[in-house]
Amino acid sequence: MKSITLHNSTFYNGDCISGAAEHLPDNSFDLIITDPPYGIEGDKLQKHYNRKEEFVVDGYVEIPQAEYAAFSMQWIKQAERVLRPGGSIYIISGYTNLIDILNALHNTRLKEINHIIWKYNFGVFTRQKYVSSHYHILFYEKPGGNRTFNLESRFGLVEKTDDDRSCNNADREDVWVINREYKPGQIKNKNELPRKLLTKMIQYSSNEGDLVGDFFLGGFSTAKVAIGLNRRAIGFEISRLMFDTKIPEMETITPGYLVPSLRSPTIKETKNLGQPWTHKDYANLTLKFNALRTQGKTKKQIIAELGEELGRGRWAIVKALQKSDPEPGNKTKNDTLSDYF
Repeated sequence: MKSITLHNSTFYNGDCISGAAEHLPDNSFDLIITDPPYGIEGDKLQKHYNRKEEFVVDGYVEIPQAEYAAFSMQWIKQAERVLRPGGSIYIISGYTNLIDILNALHNTRLKEINHIIWKYNFGVFTRQKYVSSHYHILFYEKPGGNRTFNLESRFGLVEKTDDDRSCNNADREDVWVINREYKPGQIKNKNELPRKLLTKMIQYSSNEGDLVGDFFLGGFSTAKVAIGLNRRAIGFEISRLMFDTKIPEMETITPGYLVPSLRSPTIKETKNLGQPWTHKDYANLTLKFNALRTQGKTKKQIIAELGEELGRGRWAIVKALQKSDPEPGNKTKNDTLSDYF
């Protein structure tokens, strides 16, 4: 099997199932992001999408639908084997053969973390049914280790939108609206993932220096973004034509080239973040809450001040206030918090 090593990363021209079995050691990947073949005559999609494909590289290798279940089981078993305990895997899939991928995952030790919906800006025109304009992203982990999830890698917990929503929460909701990339006049694969989508997964689920895998390199998008974010990459591409077309492009990229384009989140250290509450903490919280309440402050102002003073996050304060219950005999009208929330 032909292979090329660039930027501390290795790319194989061959089948990922036999290639992984031969070349990849157990428990070696920190993260896998991959977009397997459609199983829906993807080599003929231009007929359905009315696409002009003069810049699309030939050689897309499809999997017959009758073979898709067995194929999914084989490559996912290899992915499970090479993923380290605590490692993450994201699988991008349409709905047609989603059941085969889910069944394959069900027959591994991999554990579901999220089932994400990726909403994009291009759907096939239909007259007698709804237009499909989304993909499924199956986010799983291999049990047995510490899973990387960089909570504030993109937005700090204290950052707010103009309408006072949490930027961090909004970015981590399980419906992602990320448009496809149009590349008119550029050489490309049949179906390339957008850089913004890949950057998001890599930022949250890996660290610089980590090893990122892609069993179906296609246009090498995952590898390009991984290397651009100072990760290492290993992947497989079965098409000789696609492999030979993209390797020269990979030779020209510079490791870390995407890092300057990342936004810097605003992160504020919260000294008691995640610490358990004691009975004394609850009593102190209730006293401070009632004192601020008598000053005529709004709920929003009170929670913000309490969080600042006590070194706790907003939701930690809210939940603790809801849970606070003074000892019998010591309750006053002001101590009753349940009606306030």
